Amino acid sequence: LTTLRQLALDPALTDPEHAGVGSAKIDVLVDHLVEITAEGHRALVFSTFTGFLRRVRDRLDREAISTAYLDGTTRRRGEVIDAFRTGEASVFLISLKAGGVGLTLTEADYVFVLDPWWNPAAEAQAVDRAHRIGQSRTVMVYRLVSSETIEDKVMALKERKAALFARVIDGEGAGSSAVTADDIRALFD
Repeated sequence: LTTLRQLALDPALTDPEHAGVGSAKIDVLVDHLVEITAEGHRALVFSTFTGFLRRVRDRLDREAISTAYLDGTTRRRGEVIDAFRTGEASVFLISLKAGGVGLTLTEADYVFVLDPWWNPAAEAQAVDRAHRIGQSRTVMVYRLVSSETIEDKVMALKERKAALFARVIDGEGAGSSAVTADDIRALFD
């Protein structure tokens, strides 16, 4: 499953020999970021895969778009966060797990989620970094999903889980919200 998810992002994540193939997701993301940063907007960019975030950072460096980067290995977390907050960086690249909780980044008014995560709550927590008290602008959220890939199926699984959760909360039924063996098999159909 991990390999299929990485292939949906960039073939170079699964085999460095494919580094020259490129990534349609990076192309689309960079097009958006070039436009919005030129207009003075700031963005948060989330991915589960740190290797993909590094490839995005390399491309943004070539485009002369300033970035801050945060993942689980970041040593000077406070300095990196301050670089974004003070405007040294227009784009903040964040691994979903490292930046999902405990941050308030209302300086951003755009959020990009580059790969869908199984747990809608984890993704929502990441997006909420920009939706905090003190946010005075409308926040635009983009979820980039590669069609006809495992990502489509992950999105469908998330929708089913969200519907089940809504039924349980609304009192319309109960059941397990755990991912079942049938859910996993459906990802490969």
